[in-house]
Amino acid sequence: MEKINSLDSMRHTASHVLALAVKKLFPDTKFGIGPTIDNGFYYDFELAAPISNDDLAKITKEMYKIINANLPVEKSEMTKDEAREFFKDQPFKLELIKGIADEKVGIYTIGDFADLCAGPHAEKTGEIKAFKLLSLAGAYWRGDEKNEMLTRIYGTAFSSKEDLENHLKNLEEAARRDHRKLGKELGLFVFSELVGPGLPLYTPKGALVRRLIQGYSNELRQNMGYQEVHTQQINKAELFKVSGHYDKYKNDMLKVVSNYSKEEYFLKPMNCPQHTQIFAAESHSYKDLPIRIADFANLYRDEKPGELNGLSRLKGFSQDDGHCFCREDQIEDEFSKLLDAINIAMKRYGMEYHIRLSLRDENNTQKYLGDDETWKKSQEILEKLLIHKKIDYERAEGEAAFYGPKMDLMATDAIGREWQLSTVQLDFNMPKRFDLEYIGQDGGRYTPVMIHSAIVGSPERFMGVLIEHYAGAFPFWLAPVQIKVVPVSEKVFDYACKVYTKLQETGVRVEVDMSDETLGKKIRTAEMQKIPYILIVGQKEADLATKEELPVSVRSRKDGDMGQMSITELLEKIKD
Repeated sequence: MEKINSLDSMRHTASHVLALAVKKLFPDTKFGIGPTIDNGFYYDFELAAPISNDDLAKITKEMYKIINANLPVEKSEMTKDEAREFFKDQPFKLELIKGIADEKVGIYTIGDFADLCAGPHAEKTGEIKAFKLLSLAGAYWRGDEKNEMLTRIYGTAFSSKEDLENHLKNLEEAARRDHRKLGKELGLFVFSELVGPGLPLYTPKGALVRRLIQGYSNELRQNMGYQEVHTQQINKAELFKVSGHYDKYKNDMLKVVSNYSKEEYFLKPMNCPQHTQIFAAESHSYKDLPIRIADFANLYRDEKPGELNGLSRLKGFSQDDGHCFCREDQIEDEFSKLLDAINIAMKRYGMEYHIRLSLRDENNTQKYLGDDETWKKSQEILEKLLIHKKIDYERAEGEAAFYGPKMDLMATDAIGREWQLSTVQLDFNMPKRFDLEYIGQDGGRYTPVMIHSAIVGSPERFMGVLIEHYAGAFPFWLAPVQIKVVPVSEKVFDYACKVYTKLQETGVRVEVDMSDETLGKKIRTAEMQKIPYILIVGQKEADLATKEELPVSVRSRKDGDMGQMSITELLEKIKD
């Protein structure tokens, strides 16, 4: 029996205890799966009748009985035939058994509940120290909308009540920062049933933030010598067959039907195959390399409806994508440039991060393109580069791209959550598949190396991350409205317009509130929109105005009431 040595083991056991409690309360239940997830677990059930949040209290009470009884968690094995007989009344388990390659299946038993499982688990239920059931949700069996809709119960478990309470506080804070909620309140984006799920529509404010994120990435790209290109959304299937994406991801690609051609077309899910064709369009010498190109074109992936989540998971999005075609002796310098650019970007956005070295799964090498020698070579190059640059990193086997190893940037937001954002990938395989070449110094023909990179990943997804990181309060440079001018009454509307015009001339993104609302309501509205500076103007400010200076009373989102000052003084403070 495995001893509990991690939260994952305890949470896995908690999911089985949840299933046993549901079985005791609702005996006719059909059981799906109950894995662990980040910070918790869930279990999927087909119930004879709907349940509500009120039922979670009953299930929790039953779980405590099981935990306090300190029941053993017993591991055993069955043949597939024995398992089919044992689970003959559980259709979801029978489907899982059908997909198991081994002749024997693992079984874990707690009390009178036995489940298919590979483990690990705690030895006894009493090792679950602190848990809470969090919510109910609908979930299609195996994530496929063509299958049955099951009831999913989410929970979390920790090794102490203090850790659990801290986690629940973080969940409350995360809910307050939810980008879907704040995005709507701040008027940044909308979703329409007529347009379709996973296809956001960006308002003028949201489009501006998206454009600023893209623009900053493009600025960093240009500083490294990248040139922007633009490629088409629709591409022949043959392109993806050569790249290897067709065999790997065909079911995740959106097919395009032509009225005039029987050729197979797809909306592109990535830019790299198209970029190989830009390189291939001309002959190149070793002196021409590196050739660096960047692309911000839209991409499309056929995500399952149940997996779509605000801006975090979309059908339509873009990437701040770049590809460098270089010689092997240029790899280290190109990676160094990209890592430096990523570091500059993360400092600008105020996010801590570390590097994950994502490697091939050596137990499942058939998932990847290329031969063992090429993978060994490329993985050693990246690890030596990190060691040479004295960059702390963690290894993650099985997280490589299917064509090569990569360095992933794992960023931490303001409330401690981790996000995989930037990536730099080393690819020896795709250039070979497309027969890319350059003329070497000796006149021979050589295959270039391809370096894939993204500075923040998808600008749309990153916008969602930033909304939550900043709790909607964007820094001044990224705020869609940087200053709101609030006149005290209509008597000073003309002066408010002068202030507005002066600020607009300096390039500041400014609005003026000419509504009939009270001063207090205008200020509260501006504060709710999380605008960095509110300028209150009344008769006193208008009387003190000169041709050169326009005084205003300044209220800062960060510093509160800053008193009266001229626009020139305010702009100097903002600049500092």
